[in-house]
Amino acid sequence: MVIDRTSPGAPVRVRGLVKRYRDLIAVDRLDLDIDSGEIFALLGPNGAGKTTTTEILEGFRRRDDGEVSVLGEDPQVAGRSWRSRIGIVLQSSNDYAELSVEELTRHFARYYPRARDVDEVIGAVGLESKRRTRVRALSGGQRRRLDVALGIIGTPELLFLDEPTTGFDPQARRSFWELIRRLRDEGTTILLTTHYLDEAEQLADRVGVITAGRLVALDSPERLGGRESRQARVRWRDGEEMTDSPTRLVTELAGRYDGEIPGLQVLRPTLEDIYLSLIGGERDE
Repeated sequence: MVIDRTSPGAPVRVRGLVKRYRDLIAVDRLDLDIDSGEIFALLGPNGAGKTTTTEILEGFRRRDDGEVSVLGEDPQVAGRSWRSRIGIVLQSSNDYAELSVEELTRHFARYYPRARDVDEVIGAVGLESKRRTRVRALSGGQRRRLDVALGIIGTPELLFLDEPTTGFDPQARRSFWELIRRLRDEGTTILLTTHYLDEAEQLADRVGVITAGRLVALDSPERLGGRESRQARVRWRDGEEMTDSPTRLVTELAGRYDGEIPGLQVLRPTLEDIYLSLIGGERDE
């Protein structure tokens, strides 16, 4: 199903956003745009302000200053019709343990004026074989897929994903990534928060890094923080060198070794390297 958009401009537009908790400034004059049909990853260490920012965009928390537009409305005062146009997948959810996958999905479908077909959604998240299984009997990965089913059943124009693959095994994570890409290809705009840097690199069209309540970097994963122009590290059996011209160096080495270069590695800075440099080396917990 392809999303039919009714809101002009960027689905998310933020200008000068401020949120305070007494003497603590959690969000400090933040500006942000998220484009239609993109996967946008918001990264930052714990306490950086990303959760507060996301909750303001979802309409769950009031801001102290600034302008916020989500799907053309202010989430602080938007009504039920606006809420039916967004989908939210929280980090954890344990309700409705005694209902089956199908029962719970049909229950949630009744909340929305433009609900997707229940069978289609169950199939899309890979739970067809579990449709009659009670929620309490699902594995962690299957429960997460059900969370996504409930998040997309209303045909959201904008989907919020909070740490969607926590606890997934590698195979389940990659299957989940394919589902998220399909949603993006159908036209859903997705805001992703994740502690997994490889997940952001695999999924995001753009990445924003927030620390101390401020957006300190914004670009594609490949270009974030000037990543594409950083020096490369060339390693081989007998040495190592940092260079701006790795192709030239490899060509020289090939001539020196008359062909195959033993133990050759050409390494660019990873997204994690760039991320840690932007937040001052502080790791997420």
